[in-house]
Formats: sequence, C-alpha cells, structure tokens
Amino acid sequence: MASRRLSEDRRRPVLERLARRARRASPAEMNATAGAAGGFVAGLVTCPLDTIKIRLQAQEAYVPTTLSNGRKSCHQRFYKGTLGTARVILREEGFRGIYRGGSLIVLGYLPTWAVWFATYDKSKELLQNTFNSTIAVNFCSSISAGMASTIVTNPIWVLKVRVMSQAHRAKRRCPSNLAEMTTSSYHRPHWYYRSGFDAARKIYRYEGAPAFYAGLAPALVGMFHVGIQFPAYEYLRRKFTGGGMGDPGANWSSILYASILSKMLASSITYPLEVIRTRLQNQRRAMLGPEFLLGVNNFASGQASNILLRPKYRGMVGTFHTVLREEGWRALCAGLGTNILRTVPSAGVTMLTYEYAMQALSSLRNYDSDDTR
Repeated sequence: MASRRLSEDRRRPVLERLARRARRASPAEMNATAGAAGGFVAGLVTCPLDTIKIRLQAQEAYVPTTLSNGRKSCHQRFYKGTLGTARVILREEGFRGIYRGGSLIVLGYLPTWAVWFATYDKSKELLQNTFNSTIAVNFCSSISAGMASTIVTNPIWVLKVRVMSQAHRAKRRCPSNLAEMTTSSYHRPHWYYRSGFDAARKIYRYEGAPAFYAGLAPALVGMFHVGIQFPAYEYLRRKFTGGGMGDPGANWSSILYASILSKMLASSITYPLEVIRTRLQNQRRAMLGPEFLLGVNNFASGQASNILLRPKYRGMVGTFHTVLREEGWRALCAGLGTNILRTVPSAGVTMLTYEYAMQALSSLRNYDSDDTR
C-alpha cells in the first residue's frame, strides 16, 4: 500500500500540469491534439498496406506500351493483387521494404488530422448559423477541413508516393545493353531516392518547387471523399450511440462500426480520383526517349524524332483519358481491394484513438487532485 501511495504521489504533479494545460486549451487545440494522436497510431498500423496500395496504383506508370518506332514493348505486370504484391516486396526487398516510407506516413498523418479536426470543429461552429441542416453543416465543414489539410500536407504525400513506389533492392539482373533498357519493365530512373529527405532534395533540384504540389487538383476534387465519410460517420454514430463526434460515453464497438461503414462508402465512390492523383504525384521530370537509347539509325526515315519525352500525364482530365485509353477502366480501380483493407482499419484506428483522446482530455480538464487523495 505504501509503494502504491508513493507512486500516486509522484504522478500527481504531472497530472496537475497536464490538467492545467488541458483547461487552457481551446476546443480547436483539443481537436488538433486528439486528431494528431489518431493519425500517428493509424500511420503505424497501416503502413504495410499503404506500401502495397501505392505499388499497385503506380506500377503502370513505369511500363511502356509502344516505342516511338511502332514496336510493341513487353507489358508484364510486376505486382498482382494484395497478397501477390506483398510476397514480391518481401522476396525482393525484405521486411524493411514493406515499411518503406513509414516515417513519411506518420509525418504526414500527424499534421493532416491535426489540421483536419481543428478546422472541422471550427467550421461547424461558424456554419451552424448559416445552414439549418446538420448534414449540410457536416458536409461543408468536411470539405473545408479536407482542403486545408490537403494544401498543408500535399508535399509530404508527394514524397511518400515517390519513396514507397520504388523498389529498393531488386534481385533481378540489370539490362545487358541500352536497347534492352527501353523494353525492360524494371528500368530504374537515373536518380534514386534513398530517403524522404533525399527525395525532397532531388525533387526540388531537378523539378522545382511546383513538383511538391503535383496531384493537388485531384486531391482537392477528392475532398468529396471526406464530404461523404464524416457526415455519414456523424449520422451513424448518432444512430448507434445517441451522441456526436467527440462526445463522451460512446462504446468502442459503435465507434468502430460507424467508422468502418462510412469509410467503405466514401472510398468506393471516390477511388478513381486517388489513382489519378498517384499517377500525377509519381510522374518524374521528362526522361530520354527510346530514340536516344536505341540510336536514330534504328528508326524509319522521315519519322519524327522525340529524343526528350514529354510528361505522359498532364492534368487531371488528361490523366483520366490517358489511363482509360491505354489501360482500360480497370486501371482506375487498381488497388481498390488493398485500399479498402488499408483505409477501413485506418479509419477505425483513427476515430477510436481520436474519440478516446478527446475523452482523456476532457477527463484531464475535470481533474481535481483533492479528489484523488
């Protein structure tokens, strides 16, 4: 008993300091703290599935379809399905490969959800006097919060896509000559990212600052995702628990069911926009074309030279048409199963952590050291 009381006496000053900070915190600061906690835990849990999803979304960007001289190139998919992709990554790159870019995910989720929840709560407060409908308030607040968090964190997600989409330690043999490089599905660009910091340095040096905002347009259009997810979550949470987001007293199963159902609905509807965004974010600067590698003499006389290839994907609408024309509508759903497997646990973990963090912060606000003695 004496040791237990001594332990409580040591913890009391720490709890008192935390309680004072919690009482001084505004609702926006509390939401930001709880959201950052949810994003941090979700990033740790879902990193492997995020790696698999990025590989499935981005792989077609590397596989050439037709050379400039009219010859067809080898068009073999390297990654096939969720389990197949996981096996390839583990075989070729080891356990570290499945967690490649994990630090960028955590670094991205922390500000993403901190900004999102803080903006969402503030927007709801401002819009309640504008709209009579709760659904309209939640929808507009979700869109506003999503736009704010996307603009702030888009550079981090560009780095994440670049690092996670590349194979690190492939055991396949290198092409034996330059001609083979143009038909190889595994041709690596002439630069390579060793880390997130290295990717940031090289992107800024070779492509300029605007490259950090590649894919921003489809990401902003994709805000309909959160515009669907969080109004649906608030509706389901009230149906299951009788309270709104962040209200105390909800059990974990109700929160989990509401987050899973709302996330599945939103992800299924808006997924093609995520594929388009990944293609734009993963596209590097123009590279030397096959005429340079094969030699100009290998081409038919009178054929136009295209020594420096232009970017394949240009804008959101252009990328949509290119993917649809060259790969078919199935490419717009590439990695959807993996995305569902990733986003459903991610949403569940994020919302559970957020809700319990809000409850913990509320308890700290009401903490009284005299009651514990």
